[in-house]
Amino acid sequence: MKAISVRQPWAWLLIHGGKDIENRDWPTGFRGRIAIHAAKGMTVQEWQDAADFVADFDEHLANRIPGPHVLVRGAIIGTMELQNCVARSYSPWFQGKYGFMLSDPQPCDPIPIKGALGLWEWDSQTAPAVPATATPEAAKERA
Repeated sequence: MKAISVRQPWAWLLIHGGKDIENRDWPTGFRGRIAIHAAKGMTVQEWQDAADFVADFDEHLANRIPGPHVLVRGAIIGTMELQNCVARSYSPWFQGKYGFMLSDPQPCDPIPIKGALGLWEWDSQTAPAVPATATPEAAKERA
């Protein structure tokens, strides 16, 4: 399974906050389910900048973002469907040269693993398999 490392609190916003675009400087032709890896690095200032950005269009959501010392880092926190890569979008989340359009977030218990740059391969030889709780089927069962 492909994975992408995303700094917090952006990773939390993808899985729990309705963030539907992940901004990147590079395009991708990949389509399909990807694991969302919460990167290890994050400063309090980065957290504050993200919270301020979100508050500009959704103050309630900004207030729900867990504090910088609570957010999980250095772990897979869920999966999403990468549907497209766009150069323009009306989404309030679009800020980059390219936006990876993501949908269907499926949270999972954190799986500690070292991240990487770009889309990277997450396989059973380097980490546990995707837990059943992170599949669309499991989400339907929970509903």
